[in-house]
Amino acid sequence: MKKALLFIAIALGFAVVIAPAALAQRTPAPLPKGMPTPAAPSLSAKSYILVDFNSGAVLVEGDADKRVEPASITKVMTSYVVFSELASGNIKLSDTVNVSETAWRTGGSRMFIEPGMEVTVEQLIKGMVIQSGNDASVALAEHLAGTEEAFADLMNHYAKQLGMTHSHFMNATGLPDKDHYTTARDIALLSTALIADFPEYYHWYSEKEYTFNKIRQHNRNNLLWRDPSVDGIKTGHTKSAGYNLVASAKRDGMRLISVVLGAGSESARVSENQSLLNYGFRFFETVQLYKAGQELAQGKVWKGEQDTVRLGIRDELFVTIPRGRYADLDAQVEMRPELIAPLAEGEEVGRISVRIEDDEIANRGLVTLEAVTEAGFFGRAWDSMSMWVGGLFGDD
Repeated sequence: MKKALLFIAIALGFAVVIAPAALAQRTPAPLPKGMPTPAAPSLSAKSYILVDFNSGAVLVEGDADKRVEPASITKVMTSYVVFSELASGNIKLSDTVNVSETAWRTGGSRMFIEPGMEVTVEQLIKGMVIQSGNDASVALAEHLAGTEEAFADLMNHYAKQLGMTHSHFMNATGLPDKDHYTTARDIALLSTALIADFPEYYHWYSEKEYTFNKIRQHNRNNLLWRDPSVDGIKTGHTKSAGYNLVASAKRDGMRLISVVLGAGSESARVSENQSLLNYGFRFFETVQLYKAGQELAQGKVWKGEQDTVRLGIRDELFVTIPRGRYADLDAQVEMRPELIAPLAEGEEVGRISVRIEDDEIANRGLVTLEAVTEAGFFGRAWDSMSMWVGGLFGDD
């Protein structure tokens, strides 16, 4: 990486400033020298994917865009909508919900609420997340939107916002419907958003049991007992959907999300998710290269009130690479030929490409970290003359 940064400085004439903290990296045990990354595991499930939470890199996939039934994985979207409404202040955890007969009569897994019973939003969330209660899901949907059908419209609204282009929801529970479907890739996208957007609520997905109405039920995600690094997320099962599980685990600062949809049995969905997670953690590492707003370079500015402008990237940049290949990272920059004031803060003036050999693994815009106002008449005139002279005697 040091060679790459030196290349940027020479090619652009910038003063590159890289803070050591920005290049903080894990130090996992490397693979034996020269050993290639082994082939990814091949699963028997209908659809699956393994992604890195921070970089978004897809490490393994199999029919990840195949339309499938989510079953109770649907409740990840239900909870995303509920959490969004909590964050916006439209509802509170302490709000009481009057259970309808419709919610009580909902079939499948239940938290055992009863008609007329007053329960809080928080209790219903736990009943949905930990106990996978269909009755809790419907009660929450009715509390937020009046009817489950109206709540499904909210689910599809948020799905569109998140870029879940191959998903459509008809209910809050995941009970079968021909127009209720998703993909492994969309579920990975949703799970990433759930963890990133609502860390204050995500912890409920790691709880192993919950007791309500004097009935104790265990979380159906058996990986919570099998792998201490797993802290979520959700199972699902119907006869037509098969056995589904989306899991998330964090080891040494690296978080992975695995999605297995349509496995043949309860034990298969557990073992296949475990295989994906073990493969990802063993053979890959995720490193943070730059922080959001960190000054990476200073560019020469013409016709401005100041001669230079600080440059960086809008968002933090993580990359996921084969373990032991950090030293092979190479960063290259393409820039505007000239930076001429006025420049707005956040204006894109170039691109940074990060590669390993011929493979590009990240590409981000290089933006101004501050605004640069236009100089006065004499300043602009002087720089115009300097640029003209430089053009006359510059290289062809």
